[in-house]
Amino acid sequence: MGMRAAPSAPANPGPGWGAAFLLWAERRCPRWIFRPTLMAGTWVALAFMPARRAHSRSYLEAALDRPIRVTDLWRHFFTFMEAMMLNLRAGRGVALNCELVEENRAAFETLVQSHRPALFGSFHFGCSDLLGYLLGERGRHVSILRLQVGNDHDTALLGRRFEGRVTFLWVNDPPSLIFKLKESIEAGRSIALKCDRLEFSAKTEPFRFLGENRIFPFTIYHLSLLFGLPVVFCVAVPGAEENDLRILSSPVFTPEPTAGRDVNLQSARMHFQTVLSQLETLIRSQPYLWFNFLPLNPKA
Repeated sequence: MGMRAAPSAPANPGPGWGAAFLLWAERRCPRWIFRPTLMAGTWVALAFMPARRAHSRSYLEAALDRPIRVTDLWRHFFTFMEAMMLNLRAGRGVALNCELVEENRAAFETLVQSHRPALFGSFHFGCSDLLGYLLGERGRHVSILRLQVGNDHDTALLGRRFEGRVTFLWVNDPPSLIFKLKESIEAGRSIALKCDRLEFSAKTEPFRFLGENRIFPFTIYHLSLLFGLPVVFCVAVPGAEENDLRILSSPVFTPEPTAGRDVNLQSARMHFQTVLSQLETLIRSQPYLWFNFLPLNPKA
C-alpha cells in the first residue's frame, strides 16, 4: 500500500487547558451566557489564525461560488466549535441520539450487524469524528486511524469512554502503522479512517469534486483489495436537538474475489466518485460543516 513519511505534527490550536475550561464552563454557565461567550471567542480565534482563515476562504469560495464575507469565515469557525463541543460532551458521557438516514440504510445495517470486519471511511465533515466510537457502541471493535497531537483532548476523553471497544492507530509513525494495521484486521477489528486529506496517503487518484478534478486519498480501496474487506462511507450531521445526530451512509463496496485487480479498482473508482458526489451535495447545502482549514484538495 505504501505510506508517506509523516510530517511534523503540530499541536491543535488553542491553549492546552482550553478543552477542560470549555467543559467546565458549559456545565456551570447558563446557555444564554455560554453560547454568546463561545461566539465571541470564535471572533478571537478567527483573528489569530490567519493561515486557517485563508484556507477557509479558499474552500468557501469553491463551495459557495460567490465572494466570501468575514461573517462567512466566522460561521465556518463557529460551526467547528459547536462540533468540538459535541465531541467533548460525548467524551464526558453525554448520550447521543443517532438517526440513520433511510438512503442506503439497509445495506449499512446489514454490514454493521454482521460483525464482519470492514473499512469505514469518512471525512472531516460535521460530527463524523464520533462515528468510530458509535460503531463501538454497536458492538464493533474498531481501530481508528488518527494523527496524534499533544493536546487532542476530545480524543483522550472519547478513548477513555469507549475503552476496550476502540483503539487508536497513530498515523505519525508510518512504518509501525502498517504492521499494526495488519494486526488489527487479522484480529477481526474494523478500521475507521478519514479519506479527504493527503498528508499520510501514498495512494491518491483524481476525482470530480467542487467543479474540478481533484486529488483524493485512495488507500482505503487498496486495503479493501488486499484484505478482502468491504468499504462503506458515512458522515454525521447535527440533528434537530443539541445532542442529536443524523448519520448518512454510502452504498457498500465489496471487492469481487473472482475479478482481477484492475476490474476491482475500476469498480472502486466508480464507488468513490459516487461517495464524493454525495459529499458535494451535502457541502452545497451545508457548506460550513466541512472543516477544511487546510489547503483544498489540489486540482489534478
